[in-house]
Amino acid sequence: MLTRFSALPVVLLSVLALAACDPAGPVEQTPDQAAAVPTPYLTPQTTVTAGGLQEREPDTCGAVNYVSVLGQPAAQIQTLGITKPMRIVEWRGVEDQVYNPQRVVFRLDSRGNVYNIDCG
Repeated sequence: MLTRFSALPVVLLSVLALAACDPAGPVEQTPDQAAAVPTPYLTPQTTVTAGGLQEREPDTCGAVNYVSVLGQPAAQIQTLGITKPMRIVEWRGVEDQVYNPQRVVFRLDSRGNVYNIDCG
């Protein structure tokens, strides 16, 4: 024979059991705990030596001289008459990791317009 019972007693017992876990009152801090201020962890300054790599220097290729093509189509780069090494990197294009501080790098956006000019 099947017996029916209500879930109400089970719920009440669960609530009473959880209420017993609550601390009696607010926990007070001792003076030592109240005065303790956490100090942030600071990463120590590291010096990296480039093993065979050239250190990146600011505008060694004269990229500032070519800002006139920013926002222009890539075809405008050829009109600048650049005689030094240069590279045109298409949108999401792959480029090698050889760093040449004298090379001018033109980076194109998804529409084929120049959005960045730097050295490398």
